Amino acid sequence: MLDIASRQPWGWPQWDPTDPEGQDLRRADVGPLTVVYFINRPGEYLYVLDAVWAG
Repeated sequence: MLDIASRQPWGWPQWDPTDPEGQDLRRADVGPLTVVYFINRPGEYLYVLDAVWAG
């Protein structure tokens, strides 16, 4: 899932859609696994903040 998120970081939904300044904070959900990551636009890096397995 991290590989998919790194190839298409903008393809996953925003963590909090009500936050107008939180466009770079995203979450990727696949089954019981959720990854929260931050996209650093100037450096073009993706930083994983948290990985959660709910199950």
